[in-house]
Amino acid sequence: MQNLPPLAERMRPQSLNEYVGQKHIVGPDAVLRKAIQSGQLPSMIFWGPPGVGKTTLAYIISQTLDRPFFNLSAINSGVKDIREVIEKAAQLKDSFLGLPILFIDEIHRFSKSQQDSLLGAVERGLLTLIGATTENPSFEVISALLSRSQVYILKSLSEDELAGLLQTAIKEDVILKEKQITLKEHEALIRLSGGDARKLLNVLEIAINGIGGDEVVLTNENVLVHAQQNLAMYDKAGEQHYDIISAFIKSIRGSDPNAAVYWLARMIAGGEDPLFIARRLVILSSEDIGNANPNALLMANNCFSAVNVIGFPEARIILSQCVTYLASSVKSNAAYEAINAAQALVAKTGDLPVPLHIRNAPTKLMKNIGYGKDYQYSHGYEGNFSAQEYLPDELSGTKLYDPGKNPAEDKLREKLRTNWKEKYNY
Repeated sequence: MQNLPPLAERMRPQSLNEYVGQKHIVGPDAVLRKAIQSGQLPSMIFWGPPGVGKTTLAYIISQTLDRPFFNLSAINSGVKDIREVIEKAAQLKDSFLGLPILFIDEIHRFSKSQQDSLLGAVERGLLTLIGATTENPSFEVISALLSRSQVYILKSLSEDELAGLLQTAIKEDVILKEKQITLKEHEALIRLSGGDARKLLNVLEIAINGIGGDEVVLTNENVLVHAQQNLAMYDKAGEQHYDIISAFIKSIRGSDPNAAVYWLARMIAGGEDPLFIARRLVILSSEDIGNANPNALLMANNCFSAVNVIGFPEARIILSQCVTYLASSVKSNAAYEAINAAQALVAKTGDLPVPLHIRNAPTKLMKNIGYGKDYQYSHGYEGNFSAQEYLPDELSGTKLYDPGKNPAEDKLREKLRTNWKEKYNY
């Protein structure tokens, strides 16, 4: 029994009926399940956070369709490895064993040339590609490959789904079912897992082994005592990828440059992609700083460009400069809150008509029915401003952008108050 694989591997589902989560794509009558059942499987990209079942789903698809399955990790595979798999895939296709499936984990870590080496095999129909990524494929996968693939978004598992996994493991695992295990509380297990199903089962196994004996009662307190101290901190395969990036972002948001540069060093030591770090800084510069310091976005964007050109090891200096600047900057999430509020309003109110006076009128007919009539060209008025209506009538006076309380946005607030008087209550 001691030679058995870890719990997470022992509990890996073998069929769609055992698979947990992602009902929107593999549930009854869902689009991917229909594609699998028909056997008409496109190349595809699975995009989602770690531990939601991307690798498992790819394997289940190959087993369901009885196709040869090849598995590569972008972390330790190169063009040579890809070509070898393509050659084997071509031989298997010719031997009528079915169109092989090539699964590539963390495909976003492949360079353009590595992704290009896949393109020909996909175009010639030598294999079905399934790529997995935690990053937006629109930015990380070359357009030629992306256009030939269907993108499926995998969602984080719910608390109920994660709790169900724990109960299933306790009842059905070949080792755990021989013990008397009582799951009195599960919050600590789920919190330590970060929503990652694989990590959840690893934490459960660590906690049970740490407590020891054949009768085990799991509580939040003893899970934290026995599991937390044994969890790996940060490794090159990204075991705590999201934990570290979370600490990094929150340290910058919290205006602590010392903590921020520490977590930056942890990511560098863990082999993190420098462009991944730089991209997060660009997002943060708008989400957490925004108009409180418009230079933050300029700094972050320049950092991204420079890191792309320079690469490690020198890129660490550029990243450090940007990180310490953003962490030390005044903060505001007003722009972030504004787009959230605007999107929620659109979802609630639907496609309201554009006021006639600000519609475009490229034809005579449009002009005759009032498009563009009475539009006031702002630059023709004092201060380049005219207090006309720009929102749909039903939303007149709705304030979505509320400037933050900082010197830069105080000036914006005063300008808006001067222009709009009481209309938006600035």
